[in-house]
This record gives sequence, structure tokens and C-alpha cells, in this order.
Amino acid sequence: MTQWIIASGNAGKLREFSALLAPFAIDTRPMSDFAIDGAEENGLSFVENAILKARHVAAATGLPALADDSGIAVDALGGAPGIYSARYAGEHGNDGGNIEKLLADMRGINNRSAQFICVLAVCQSATDPMPLIATGIWRGQLLTAPAGNGGFGYDPIFQPNGMHCSAAELSASEKGAISHRALAIQSLKAQLLG
Repeated sequence: MTQWIIASGNAGKLREFSALLAPFAIDTRPMSDFAIDGAEENGLSFVENAILKARHVAAATGLPALADDSGIAVDALGGAPGIYSARYAGEHGNDGGNIEKLLADMRGINNRSAQFICVLAVCQSATDPMPLIATGIWRGQLLTAPAGNGGFGYDPIFQPNGMHCSAAELSASEKGAISHRALAIQSLKAQLLG
């Protein structure tokens, strides 16, 4: 059985990726099993950061690695916060601060279209010349105030197209079927089958 290292310490992501890769006889392990620090995310795009993370973990372990980079891109802000989504308010992972800053930046702006973006990268080795790249884009609108207690990140202010609730008001299974990460996983699955 092939083994892939997941370039994340997020238990939810590990579960998702383990389930996705099980039919392909791929066993997944978190990078925490190897006491690896995260890669410096100094790329200029989701693709670059995902590849940086996957190469970093592949180099540290000598095993294939899967990484993701994701965030929210707001059309009226030229795609911001984009790759800086997790640290938009200055402190990495400050969901409340990030939401507050984004809502302040959007005050008085009528065009509220936005999309969550997820890019997955799989590197067979640190020098893999052709990493697998899979992308998922979940389109919607920004709300003017948070709604719902589920999810994480910007979910409380993101209303998916065709829905009348925020992403934070969806059940985990509903979100898991339609989110940007779900779409990227479907794309990766198609490549693995191809």
C-alpha cells in the first residue's frame, strides 16, 4: 500500500483525505507523525503555496505528500484577502478578527460576490517535476453580518450561490458535499482515476 503524508495538522482534513484516498490503496499519515514544522508560505498564489507545502513535507519524509492552500477571494477587493485569508487581520487563524476586517473593508460596497478557493497539490517527491494540481471554487456572496455557528473561518459571512443561508448554517455533511474543498477533492479523484 502506498503511503502519502498530509501536509496539515488539521484532523478534519486528515479524515477527509483518508476517506478520499482509501479506494486508491493510499494510506495517509499527518505530518505531525514526523514532527515536521509547517513550510513558509511565501508563494504568490494558492497553487504556489500548496506546492511549497507538499514539497516541504516530501523533502522531510522522503514520501509523497498532499497539501492544500485555500481562502476566500472577494471580487470588489481584487481577490483579497486571497492567500492571506488566515492572517487577514494580522494574526494567523483569528477568525473573528478576519471577519470583522473583511466586513469593514466591504462597508458601502454593493458588489459582494466572492468565492472560496481550494488548491490541492500532490508531490511524489521533493523534486517532482509534475505535481498533481486540483482546484475547487465555491461561488457566493458576502453577507453584511455573520450568521450561524457551524463551520470555521469566513463561513458565517459567506452565502453560497443558490442558497438562503450562510455556509456556517449548513450541516457538516451538506457543506462537505458542495464546498471548495469537496470540489477540489472531486477533481483530484478524477485525476487519480485517469
